[in-house]
Amino acid sequence: MRIVVTRPVGALTALAVIGATALAGVATQTAAQAEPAHYTTKTPTSVGFGGAVTSVDPEASKIGVDVLKQGGNAVDAAVATAAALGVTEPYSSGLGGGGYFVFRDGRTGQVHTIDGRETAPAAMPKDAFIDPKTGKPYNFTPELVTSGVSVGVPGTPATWDSALRQWGTYPLRRALAPAADLAQRGFVVDQTFHQQTSENQKRFEAYTTTPKLFLPDGQAPAVGSVFRNPDLARTYRQIGARGTRWFYDGPIAHQIASLTRTPPKSPDTDLPVPAGFMEPSDLAGYRAIDRAPTHVGYRGYDVYGMPPSSSGGTTVGEALNILEPYDLQSMDTGAVLHHYLESSALAFADRGRYVGDPAYVDVPQDDLLSDTFAKERGCAIDETKAFDQPAPAGDVTDDDGQCASASQSAAQRRPDTENVETTNLTATDRWGNVVEYTLTIEQTGGSGMLVPQRGFLLNNELTDFSTVFDPADPNRIQPGKRPRSSMSPTIILKDGKPFVALGSPGGSTIIPTVLQMIVDRIDRGLTIEQAIADPRGSDRNTGSTSAVDAPVTAEQSFIDRYGAQLTPYGYTLTPAGQPGTSAAEIGAATAIEFGPGGLLTAVSEPTRRGGGSALVVSPNAG
Repeated sequence: MRIVVTRPVGALTALAVIGATALAGVATQTAAQAEPAHYTTKTPTSVGFGGAVTSVDPEASKIGVDVLKQGGNAVDAAVATAAALGVTEPYSSGLGGGGYFVFRDGRTGQVHTIDGRETAPAAMPKDAFIDPKTGKPYNFTPELVTSGVSVGVPGTPATWDSALRQWGTYPLRRALAPAADLAQRGFVVDQTFHQQTSENQKRFEAYTTTPKLFLPDGQAPAVGSVFRNPDLARTYRQIGARGTRWFYDGPIAHQIASLTRTPPKSPDTDLPVPAGFMEPSDLAGYRAIDRAPTHVGYRGYDVYGMPPSSSGGTTVGEALNILEPYDLQSMDTGAVLHHYLESSALAFADRGRYVGDPAYVDVPQDDLLSDTFAKERGCAIDETKAFDQPAPAGDVTDDDGQCASASQSAAQRRPDTENVETTNLTATDRWGNVVEYTLTIEQTGGSGMLVPQRGFLLNNELTDFSTVFDPADPNRIQPGKRPRSSMSPTIILKDGKPFVALGSPGGSTIIPTVLQMIVDRIDRGLTIEQAIADPRGSDRNTGSTSAVDAPVTAEQSFIDRYGAQLTPYGYTLTPAGQPGTSAAEIGAATAIEFGPGGLLTAVSEPTRRGGGSALVVSPNAG
């Protein structure tokens, strides 16, 4: 296949870049010296047949689509793509993290999910995030996130193994091989990778291990250079040959546990790098869990999502149920967005009150997703103005169909600490199998701690627990527990057949991002490309208690395009971050829409996070 670079990367202007294989331990070299071809073309939308893969990265999407072309199915392609993202997006995903996998079986039509969320060590105390020297909580960033105490037991390898065993056709060795090759030959560093490395330099330098890979010569790899990770290539090959139990029961497990308990702290850092409590037995006991998906009906569509320990499926589903009685198609844009924002805030109030790991919390999932409860909650929406925030949670025990009484809880007022740097992929094949998969290591760069000679970073997922212990909080720290997540991989069917699959990174903004895309596509009539590109505003019930003051975190483009239409409702729109930074963007979605005659429209971000790459097996020449 002839690879054409349509967007120059730094000084790179040739079709391919050539050179000799790097010496072991050398992570970067100039693009002009690299020997293999590198795929840097970013294609936001592709239309065609026979299967599709879409992700944030062109190398990863190409690996996934090549799997489909070679006869693999959507599960094989999803695992291969995810492994490749562990190479090119190591600050957002990888072996040291976890995630949620939603699968629609093309043969049976059934939807299944895998909960691959990380778990707290068995010895983790409830006050793990309290500095013993001061008696006060550690500062969240950079202190708590840069630590051993924030590392959860990784779930990603177990997720890959479970998905392939249940629904794939590839053995693990074959699924990991393309990513191993990619790690060995390297990828071209773009501005996003360079910027993320630079922004995390202080955190990476807190360790003796991490700078050797990610900060060669003491600085971030240059844009246009080729980044190689031969240690990760070797790790992938070893896992492929020996299986994931080698990861969880073997030397890697002992290495991870030891690193968290005794972090390889640099003598030059001023960060505390708190130690954790993980033991090898915590890894040996880890299992990815099969769970029944959440399901709601919405305007004739069946919406399937991820159940707890994720809050994505219940919160998106509840918000859709709240919206369904309203004729959004007859409203102007401002009114539609008003109802979208209010439904999101109400669902977030209930999320904070009721949702946590179901092994530790009695989550009233059926009540949260019932039409009766949605009717009771919808009473809080005023057609003319935004309600005061934070809104109280509804009372799930009050099921008379009347306006819900409040069940306020201090837990719902706690700020979310879930970080935005996650990644998402969507895959489908010619047999009608569909995968929506969101995976992460949490903070950009996770804990910042590299596992030496293994080539991957450890997560800081345990910071998704509430930082201060509250016995009434469903997301409080408990040994062995999975912290609540907002990841919302979603598959939507129409008359039993796939209509659209979509998902996004973005921490707690994932839920409103997925909800807004669904409203944009189904209610506003936007195309799937327009729905992904649409400016985003996010209401997570975090507003102040002053009258007519419901702050919304929004991209500047959302404020520019929709602000005037929302002003009459009394909203306060707050920019998501400083212009020109990654924090100013909300999400980095992927989606596939299924049209007549097997036509597929695969879509990724056109600009966010540098743009994504959506590929199909057989492009539509017409």
